[in-house]
Amino acid sequence: MSATFSVHAEPERDLVRIEMAGLFTPEDIAAFYQAREQAHARLTCARNQHLTINDLRGMKIQPQDSVAGFQQMLGAPEYRSRRLAFVIGRTLARSQLQRALSDRGPDVRCFDTVEEAEAWLFSGAVVGALRAAG
Repeated sequence: MSATFSVHAEPERDLVRIEMAGLFTPEDIAAFYQAREQAHARLTCARNQHLTINDLRGMKIQPQDSVAGFQQMLGAPEYRSRRLAFVIGRTLARSQLQRALSDRGPDVRCFDTVEEAEAWLFSGAVVGALRAAG
């Protein structure tokens, strides 16, 4: 299965919503980077104050060069989310993702459903907004 993805900004919620599926090549990752940049340009919140939910339930196990490309993407400080939730379910790709996220800390979590991910993301929204304002 070839890669598919969508990246949508919801400026009114300071949210970037991503869906990714399939097997990603370096070219697919480059196209994803461009789509992510365009979505972030539509946000109206301060840099790094947005939330991100990424639905990966359709992802396949990725080759190592793709994993390295995703790790580089996750480490880009200009796109770092205040909170980042992955919806991955109980697939083999979950352990691969958790290894890629090992350096991100408590602002990143994996969930089985979109509803669980959104509940966690927005549970910290008030606290994060207060910190940013204070």
